[in-house]
Amino acid sequence: MVKMSRRESRESAIIILYQSDLMGKKAIDIINNEILLGNKISDFSIKLVKGVNDKKSEIDKIIEKVVKNWSLDRIAIIDKNILRVAIYEMYYLDDIPLKVSVDEAIEIAKVLGQKDDTPKFINGILGKILIDLNSGK
Repeated sequence: MVKMSRRESRESAIIILYQSDLMGKKAIDIINNEILLGNKISDFSIKLVKGVNDKKSEIDKIIEKVVKNWSLDRIAIIDKNILRVAIYEMYYLDDIPLKVSVDEAIEIAKVLGQKDDTPKFINGILGKILIDLNSGK
């Protein structure tokens, strides 16, 4: 098992998902290739990648519901994957407080996001989802 912080694991998962979308390859193949190259990938990163892949269509529907009048294709690939990982955590990982998932996504968006306003964009979408989750929608 590789030791990485949760944030590093999230960043790694987001980058793998980004590469998968960009290259049209299966994320598991990218993980296997990274391991073959000697790159370290944590169990938490693998859990996030597999979880997002398994729930991708449901997660994308959640995003589309919140970004009314926008197609998912208009969101930068890296930004979309930051959202996907955070939403996966929020909906499917009960051991992570919702606010932690949101805060981590915003911090990661500052580093990996496509534009200067990406953290605000991520915060806006996840904030709406957080309100829906807290109100039971």
